[in-house]
Amino acid sequence: EGITEAGAMASFIAAGTAYANHGFPMIPFFIFYSMFGFQRIGELVWAAGDSKAKGFMLGATAGRTTLNGEGLQHQDGHSHIHASTVPTLAAYDPAFAYEVAVIIEEGMRRMYERGEDIFYYLTLYNENYPMPEMPQGARPGILRGLYKFRPGLEGKAFKAHIFASGPLMREALRAQEILAAYN
Repeated sequence: EGITEAGAMASFIAAGTAYANHGFPMIPFFIFYSMFGFQRIGELVWAAGDSKAKGFMLGATAGRTTLNGEGLQHQDGHSHIHASTVPTLAAYDPAFAYEVAVIIEEGMRRMYERGEDIFYYLTLYNENYPMPEMPQGARPGILRGLYKFRPGLEGKAFKAHIFASGPLMREALRAQEILAAYN
């Protein structure tokens, strides 16, 4: 389709509804600039939900990242607000590769094994940083949208519960280290 969000979303809907229209299930992955997705094709996202499309929309270079040279297109921060308005769209803001893997695996199971009429939106980022191992027992929390990544230090006078997702996860981990140093 070239650089056309509407054309690519039309292809996503066609592939995502092929199970119902042609008896041939397909698993579309639509990767687009997060900022431009809901802003330009919000009605088509609703059409995907209304037509019971299945698949994965991946909002790339999303959120408040460090790639700001081209202006506000990399400062969206509102994609998940738009996504939350679509009842059949499950939206996630993963920080680490293992979270993406868990969410896609669960999405495949829910959409294609259990036959649920949903589709997924995941934000992806342009940051390069180390990908840690998945903490033991984190899978259920990842799917609920909240899990403990790292416990705080024991025996400290002050404790803070720091919540984060996406690129802010690294900042939350830095804040934990600062708290530990001054506590």
